[in-house]
Amino acid sequence: MPSSAIDELDRRILTEIQVNGRITNQELSERIGLSPSPSLRRLKQLETDGVVTGYVALVDPDRVGLGVTAFVRVRLHQQDDRHLTIFETAVASFPEVMECYLMTGDSDYQLRVVVEDLSAFEDFLRHKLTRIAAVAQLTTGFALRPIVYKTALPL
Repeated sequence: MPSSAIDELDRRILTEIQVNGRITNQELSERIGLSPSPSLRRLKQLETDGVVTGYVALVDPDRVGLGVTAFVRVRLHQQDDRHLTIFETAVASFPEVMECYLMTGDSDYQLRVVVEDLSAFEDFLRHKLTRIAAVAQLTTGFALRPIVYKTALPL
């Protein structure tokens, strides 16, 4: 939780660093209309408050041989704490799982899985996902191509 409310200047800082996490403090300060010292101080406060949680490079999955994206809906045998913990601990250790959400509705979880090809997905399914004791049912859909992919939040 931030120590203070996020104001318009903070939002402008966040918008800029979401587009370019490697922006220099000088360029950031020019873009948001604030001198460099207070600009840096605000950015450091956003980091300290946990609003900015890290910086990453976005890698094109196709260019590194990860051309298959699967969305897997998972139902558990039971939705008690023990089964949830078993499942969550297991999937957190799988490098193929890019995202995992606890869901409402027909499934308990939704995963976004990235692999090289369909054979690699079958291996992932047979040797990892179906071996989790808590799993009762899996339903998979494959992405044909991305239409909208964003990393920046709409501030």
